[in-house]
Amino acid sequence: MTGRPPNDLLRQLTPQDFELLAPHLQPVEFTASHVLHHAGDEVAAVHFPCGPALVSFAVPVEDDREVESLLVGREGAVGFSAGRGPSLAYSRVVVKLSGTLVRLPLRGLEQAQQRSATLQEVFARYADCQFAQLLQTAACNAAHSIEQRAAKWIISTQERTGGAEIPLTHEQLAGMLGVSRSYASRVIQMFKARRILATRRGAILILDATALEARACCCNDWVRKHFDEVLGAATAGG
Repeated sequence: MTGRPPNDLLRQLTPQDFELLAPHLQPVEFTASHVLHHAGDEVAAVHFPCGPALVSFAVPVEDDREVESLLVGREGAVGFSAGRGPSLAYSRVVVKLSGTLVRLPLRGLEQAQQRSATLQEVFARYADCQFAQLLQTAACNAAHSIEQRAAKWIISTQERTGGAEIPLTHEQLAGMLGVSRSYASRVIQMFKARRILATRRGAILILDATALEARACCCNDWVRKHFDEVLGAATAGG
């Protein structure tokens, strides 16, 4: 791969660091609902979502339900290992919105990091950001209402995909919230009654972004601020 994929983390790398990774990068097209890893699977590669592609971490809970604990788009990557070599997936990692993911075998990443301290630093800082995002999601699930969380997830998805129409179904939103599809539908109907959202087949349309932001919690803003501070310091050499 010679050109930079539309992934913010890869685009933050210096030309020298990207050249170390480029021979190992492989773009792959995935459709929505494709499972990258099941819980317990060996994870031997990092995947970088590009453009509008989204990946989610679905953690199993009782009653055969899953709760989405993390959404990762073009700002980051999934599959990092805390140590050397493959690790085991704790959750189901699934493609939420279809698109291109760039695959990087962990072995290739390790080889590149052995040759570059700055590459090690960038990915270590990203791991810190992803952990902070997980902590914020846990706090959000405990402290904020379903309405606030629904608004947050819709805004978060829109930020990664661009445009006012989001290819997000009621069932997908229910998974993000950890509630039944009927419960998610009632929340969407409430937003529709206030003319904040509209729905089309397989999509949610944002009619009033300002009103939607007013009903969302601030969790996205805090996570974004942490990303800017931690990864910004890495690219600035600080």
